Amino acid sequence: MNDHRRKSPFPDHREHREHREHREHSGRPPLPFDAVLTDLDGVIRFYDMSDVAELERAAGLPEGATAEVAFAPETDLPLMLGRIGKSEWADAIAAGLARGHGLAPARGHELGIALADSKFWADQTVVGLLRRARARVKVSIVTNATPWLDDDLALLGLNTLVDDVVSSAVLGVVKPDRRIYEVAAERVGAAVDRCLFVDDRQENVDAAVALGMTGVLYRGPDDLEAALGPVLG
Repeated sequence: MNDHRRKSPFPDHREHREHREHREHSGRPPLPFDAVLTDLDGVIRFYDMSDVAELERAAGLPEGATAEVAFAPETDLPLMLGRIGKSEWADAIAAGLARGHGLAPARGHELGIALADSKFWADQTVVGLLRRARARVKVSIVTNATPWLDDDLALLGLNTLVDDVVSSAVLGVVKPDRRIYEVAAERVGAAVDRCLFVDDRQENVDAAVALGMTGVLYRGPDDLEAALGPVLG
């Protein structure tokens, strides 16, 4: 007879609690949080939009027109929820550029694909801070992401940076919905009020704080370093 009960994918909370209790009795001062939940884009990852800007100039579009259409909620949200892929997103961008700028669909699709395939890099200062923090607490990326996030993290060499990755495209929930924060905390075995949440968007930080997390509005590496001070030693 098949047993339909599945083992929980979440960490063992008892094991996590015992680890924390051992740490608190090891002579080190207790930490103010047990996990760092961080956004990806705008905190760790940044984009080079020069190729898109060049194509926009060639098409007679103002710089930034493609991103304005691409990241409008009606275009972007289906992608972040994992309901469409790269080609469908490019088609939606092309349709928006046709409506707003009279651009031919084929050229709009080219711009959409160029945006999706924009070069990117990781801020190594931030990467270094998170690696140091992970020596003492759990670290998770919590991001409104595309369905190809895993490939991007591998290209950046970040697939071993953190303990967990919570992607909106996999979960089917986007920030600032409270569920994505709750899932992220549960999967690293931390109570929500024992999480530090870092994001470059105020509404996402506000939602985390409303749940009881400590929130950090990210503007640069100094913000992260200051917040991580207690765990960096």
